[in-house]
Amino acid sequence: MPRQVDHDERRRLLTEALLRIAGTRGLRAVSMREIAAEAGVSLRVVQYYFANKQALLESGLTELGARMDRRVKQRAAAAAGELTPRGVLAAVLGAIVPFDEQSRLDSMAWTAYYSAALTDPALAAAGLTLPNALENFLTLRLTAAQQAGDIAPDRDPRTEVAGLLALANGLTSSVLSGQRSHEAATEIIDYYLDRLFGRDHRGFDPHPP
Repeated sequence: MPRQVDHDERRRLLTEALLRIAGTRGLRAVSMREIAAEAGVSLRVVQYYFANKQALLESGLTELGARMDRRVKQRAAAAAGELTPRGVLAAVLGAIVPFDEQSRLDSMAWTAYYSAALTDPALAAAGLTLPNALENFLTLRLTAAQQAGDIAPDRDPRTEVAGLLALANGLTSSVLSGQRSHEAATEIIDYYLDRLFGRDHRGFDPHPP
């Protein structure tokens, strides 16, 4: 009897090979042939599962998003009790900043995608799916927190979220370059979350005595 092929597993292995190349050599090094060599399969196998390079690159974006989702859920599960809105933001922002070798390689792959997307409209459009969804999700959570009186009423939730995501992405670059550690980056994120949810420079206290 011929061995049954797990097609989902085969696609996953090829996508992982793509991300290993992207994370260590950049997207310029990605080709069907290189992925076949990295995965230890024939070129025909790669061509069977992915009609073209664009489809392959989009599968990499989907997998990076799934990995981010898993990291956020792991951080959320590690928190004791029900997550507060601040806890949700801390879990998401903390998952963006690399903290181990795998997350570092994934951040490098994200950076490679970002660089390539600057001159590739199709890749740029595909690459906005996760950032837009993440911004929308966090904006809804922060809006609810504002309605509950947890942050000042004059704050704009979407602008605050956009700023925090930009902060996390900027800190990611500094961690990747060795400028600061993940722990130092986390302290900076906590500092800004404390200002948002706690007593800010105008003296606002969401829960006065």
